[in-house]
Amino acid sequence: MSATVSVHIVTFNSGKDIEACLEAVFGQTFPIDQIIIVDNASADDTIQQVEAIQSRESIPVPISLVANADNAGFAPAHNQAIRISRADYMLILNPDVILTPTYVEHLIRIMNKDQGIGSATGMLVFQSHPEIIDSTGLVMNRIWRAFDRGAGESADNWKLSGDVFGVSGAAAMYSRTMIEAISIKDKFFDDDFFAYKEDVDVAWRARLFGFKSYYCAEAIGYHKRGWKKGSRKQQPLFIRRYSFINRYKMLYKNLRPSAWKKQLLALLAYEVAVHAYMLLREPKVLGAWLDFRKQLPELREKRREIEEKLTGVK
Repeated sequence: MSATVSVHIVTFNSGKDIEACLEAVFGQTFPIDQIIIVDNASADDTIQQVEAIQSRESIPVPISLVANADNAGFAPAHNQAIRISRADYMLILNPDVILTPTYVEHLIRIMNKDQGIGSATGMLVFQSHPEIIDSTGLVMNRIWRAFDRGAGESADNWKLSGDVFGVSGAAAMYSRTMIEAISIKDKFFDDDFFAYKEDVDVAWRARLFGFKSYYCAEAIGYHKRGWKKGSRKQQPLFIRRYSFINRYKMLYKNLRPSAWKKQLLALLAYEVAVHAYMLLREPKVLGAWLDFRKQLPELREKRREIEEKLTGVK
């Protein structure tokens, strides 16, 4: 297989995970050309650990380290890494994921055979419970809510590979061809998302442009996943606001009028319910709509660029 691959990792206080993650990348059976680490102002020893690994007498893959002075967010930091890479394929990888040795090989073999596949992922299971699925890709329901496919189910139920709506950003392989084709304002991920749902936004946009996503059951990764059920209110308010409002940014940019009109009643019923819940339980989260309003002119420009690229008309 003739292809070059770079691995991109965004770190933020990832000192407990980064060494194991990198060792798994070093152990891939498919040659990795470059590892790009963008650190979002970690307060722990993440950077020191990476620098120690860089300074080893010989490492199988060169590491480029970018140290941001502030926390730029997941999406902007990965855009930084994408601009640095010159590879044919780019693996977006969370620092708390440990890949099995053939993970990259399986995905590149599939994507090289079918250039219409712009993204691919493997079977992600929980490190603490490897018999349980974390994600086998993304699925979106009829009112445009996205979920990790198979999450919480037995891994034995997900042995069949095939097409999916999109791939989770925890361990996602993207082709340069797709990255360049669907980037908006010269950015693959939407910088305004900061974190949460940026991978869903990309998956949706990719489908609009005719690219496929693929799930390979033979490629396996072990995901520690930092969040726990019931911990939502322990997250900072600004993170909860991003998690809430990013769905509406996606809808505004990617949803065609002909589609939402068909599901109007179901969509309205859900929106009334979710906003009533937020008003009663987390009213401060609804302040995210003020940010949405401020960003509306830019969102409108992004939507216009998507439509122009799809129609070929400016």
